[in-house]
This record gives sequence, C-alpha cells and structure tokens, in this order.
Amino acid sequence: MWTQIDAHISQVTGEKFQSQQRRSVGGGCINQGYAVSNAQITYFVKINQASQIAMFEAEALGLKEMLATTSIRLPKPICWGVAVNSSYIVLEWLELGSGNSNSWEEMGRKLAAMHKASSSEGFGWKINNTIGSTPQINTWTADWAEFYIKHRLGYQFQLARRRGGNFPQQEKLLVAMPEVLANHQVQPSLVHGDLWGGNAGCTASGEPVIFDPATYFGDREVDIAMTELFGGFPAAFYKGYNEVFPLDPGYEQRKTVYNLYHILNHFNLFGGGYDSQANRMIGQILH
Repeated sequence: MWTQIDAHISQVTGEKFQSQQRRSVGGGCINQGYAVSNAQITYFVKINQASQIAMFEAEALGLKEMLATTSIRLPKPICWGVAVNSSYIVLEWLELGSGNSNSWEEMGRKLAAMHKASSSEGFGWKINNTIGSTPQINTWTADWAEFYIKHRLGYQFQLARRRGGNFPQQEKLLVAMPEVLANHQVQPSLVHGDLWGGNAGCTASGEPVIFDPATYFGDREVDIAMTELFGGFPAAFYKGYNEVFPLDPGYEQRKTVYNLYHILNHFNLFGGGYDSQANRMIGQILH
C-alpha cells in the first residue's frame, strides 16, 4: 500500500518521494492518520477502508474550494486514491503550535473573509459529502429554510429513527422551522461545516488554520454556532470575526437550531445521551 501511495505522491508532485518514516498520529475517530516522511518533507496521510474513497475525494474538493478564496490557511490536498484494500488522502503537513489571542483574532477575521464567498446556485454544494462518517446531502436548494429542514434536520431525524431515537416533538419542530428562521436574510456563504475546536488551530508560527471540512454553501452562522458547541473558541476569535462580518440580530436564538444538527449527528454516530440533549434543545427552540 505505502509503495503505491509513495508513487502517487511522486507522480503528482514531480519529485521522487520514498517514505522512510511513518508514524501514527491522530486522524480523528473516523480515520487512521500518519505522518509520512523522507529526509526532506513530511505529509499527513489519512487511511480508511477502500469503500470510503468518496469521503476523501469530497474532503479534497472542499479544501480546494476553500483555498480558492485565498482567505484562511488550510492543508493543501496533494492526492487521494485507493491502494490495496484502503482509501487514502495525502495532505500538506502543518506543524501545529498553540497560538495566542492575536492568532485567534486573525482566525476570526480570516473565517469572516471566507464566509464572504457566495454561490449563485443557492444553498448546497456540487456533491454530497460527510459530517463525521454520516452522509451529508448537499442538493442545491434556493430557500435556506427548505434546505435546512430537508437536508440537515430532516435527514438526521430519519437516520435517528432507524437507530431507535425518540424525538416526540420532531414534527412540531420541523413545521415551526420556517417561522424560526424567518426575518433572517441569508446569503449563501462558503462554510467549513464542522468547525469545532478539534478542526481548528494555529501553526507553530501562530498562523490560524482550519481542517477536516464538511464544506457547503449555507448560513455562515452554522460555523459560528458550532464553534460554541464544545467549549467555545477564545473571545478574541469572535471579536475578529465581528470586526469583518458582524453577526445578524437573532443569532443567539438560531445557534441552538444550527447546533441541533450536530447533536443529532452525534446521536447517529455514537448513541449515548445525545438523544436527551437533542430533546432538550428541541424544547428550548419551541419554547
């Protein structure tokens, strides 16, 4: 497998690459991650089953779409494919450091710049991708509320039913959603789609960087809401963001609506107490 990956890197970069060292590093809970290096250069390689190649292809295309905005640092995708029984994606290696408040303020400003990239096709994306390992449906839709009801909450509820999830107020929520999202003029924004603390950081030189996207064009608030879901980003991040692209009135109410998608997805991926958390959020939204 590694011989084939080395050959693919060599072919794409035009530089002979033969890995001399491969060490296991965090690849999240979905993939295996490796730092793969020769004497000169290191790459980050993620490995999964061969059947998951579409997930890596979508990740590469998402990274390219965000890189094309020339706004925020992301790892460049080098190549991806299938070798033996595994799929893989090779990414630029970024040495991560700790960053400081200036780094996080810059992260906010740069994310705001990325969010200004829009689409004339509406809400969605050119292909479906994944959120974690769950399929994420990105069918182009002109209306944001319709897109969010059908392809985000509705789809997660469908999956949750198969898992035995019980959400008594599900229908009431979906019926209420157009009203909940009314009075909010949404322009399609290029969003990261899975922007929690584990998918953002700073390079060793302090430059902000985001990675592992679930890219699509949606309400930019979905990214900001998720930064608050698991502990929150430093205050400097929100300061920087609002300097460039201030959030609209009503965000504080909408963020629960947007984070419900991720809690439902966590129920579908991991089970546990996420169903009761989702039900509490539904109650909060309908209240």
